[in-house]
Amino acid sequence: MRFKFIFIIFNIIIIFFLLTICLIPLFILGSEFFLQFWHSLMPMVLILGLALIILDIFYFSNRRLFILLEREDYPALIDYLEMRVLREGHYAPPLVRLLANTYLVMSDSAAVIKLENSVALVKPALIGSNALIFGVARILGGDNAGAVRFFSARLDPAAEPGARVKKLNNRDLPWVRWYYGFSLLLDRQYTPAAEQFKVLAEESPDALIAGLSAYFLGNTVQRNTENPALYLTAARESRSRIQQFVKDPAAWQAEAEKLKTEVHVIILQRYINEAGDWLFAP
Repeated sequence: MRFKFIFIIFNIIIIFFLLTICLIPLFILGSEFFLQFWHSLMPMVLILGLALIILDIFYFSNRRLFILLEREDYPALIDYLEMRVLREGHYAPPLVRLLANTYLVMSDSAAVIKLENSVALVKPALIGSNALIFGVARILGGDNAGAVRFFSARLDPAAEPGARVKKLNNRDLPWVRWYYGFSLLLDRQYTPAAEQFKVLAEESPDALIAGLSAYFLGNTVQRNTENPALYLTAARESRSRIQQFVKDPAAWQAEAEKLKTEVHVIILQRYINEAGDWLFAP
């Protein structure tokens, strides 16, 4: 069991440091001088001891969760998380995020939206910090217009008067912008989608975001706009820019591998592969 192994290793390390701190000075100085030296060791011993206690309490309090994660028993994991979050009202951010991600893994978009509605009543700030999950659920559920409205509101909180919207963190913001463009594309709002993808393709420092934007800009999007030449040129120039820091298909896949645990990236694997083929086509 991976979590159990990690827990045991951390316990061994902390206990080893405790024994080292306590016994080595005893052997070096002898018992008479060690007692005089002991008061200077007490703060460190207390800190390590407290860390050990906190670690053990955390592990045994969440042991059931760790077991289900290791088994990848998603139905049982959903039952457990629903009990903790929805029935017991323990809306801790990690539990909410894990429950929403597990719903997505099980392709249950409706359950994600239901969770979002519950979260909005109890901890509305969690909507912003999990914007990618809740927005992607709308796309997977076929509600493209709803996804457009949702991502637009995340980028412009003023679009939701009176709503408590938490500011997006720097890691999620670029992907929220990309998914806003993607939802516009799926909703067949091609020109606004083209404008969104053009900016991301030309300016984003993230290889995946820039590459995916350029790929869609140079293919589906530009063919459905009034000025396809403008966007096709932008896509080709962006492809050249991206190739300067992503040299080959292996480097492209390595970029995707960095985010292999993120559900919002996993569901794009088909497009990531197609974008890679387009970026490095002869």
